[in-house]
Amino acid sequence: MNLSLLQTLDHSHTIYVPELDETYHSRNGAIQEALHVYIQMGLMEAAQKKSSIQILEIGFGTGLNAWLTLLEAQSKNLQINYHAIEPFPLPETLINNLNYTQNASAEASAIFQQMHLANWEQAVQITPEFSLLKIKNTLEDFIPSTKYDLIYFDAFGPDKQPVLWQPDNLTKLYLCLNNGGIWVTYASKGEVKRNLKQIGFDVQRLPGPPMKRHMLRAVKSYA
Repeated sequence: MNLSLLQTLDHSHTIYVPELDETYHSRNGAIQEALHVYIQMGLMEAAQKKSSIQILEIGFGTGLNAWLTLLEAQSKNLQINYHAIEPFPLPETLINNLNYTQNASAEASAIFQQMHLANWEQAVQITPEFSLLKIKNTLEDFIPSTKYDLIYFDAFGPDKQPVLWQPDNLTKLYLCLNNGGIWVTYASKGEVKRNLKQIGFDVQRLPGPPMKRHMLRAVKSYA
């Protein structure tokens, strides 16, 4: 695909996909969105229940969610086992030009690079708190081999890649969550909310990141 860097309103980069007329993150702020949706509303909620957390991300993309999760794990003394699905890894030239680490410490910057250099299909201990497994696959073909406590659903929007948001794929993710596990996304469409409820999730429509009214968090009820 013909990908290009785009600066969002918080000055952090996202990636624009002309073929889909879609960006990897919110144009209103890539880092702001990731921190609000996945860290504050996802990781921090899961961390209230346990300090050792199994995470699955749908859409590794720029690695921003994974990197912010690792930094939070260091800060909050969490143990994270992080699996990420990505069918189309980004080219190295784009990764090297992302500006997420421009104000970060040398250690945090090196960690970001290490995450992208990690071999695919191989679990890598990035730090004592954080293990990473990058899986080059589609959600449709992904076969979960473990149960997760938290799922970051960061796929392209339901109007751009509707198949990823269909009940079959959402059911697959429901089944690979532990009881009490959390599924979180930036999207808030009524159809997505209805599909999640029909599958069996308890669904919350929460305040969204800057310039977006709502987002969704869904919890797998205890049987």
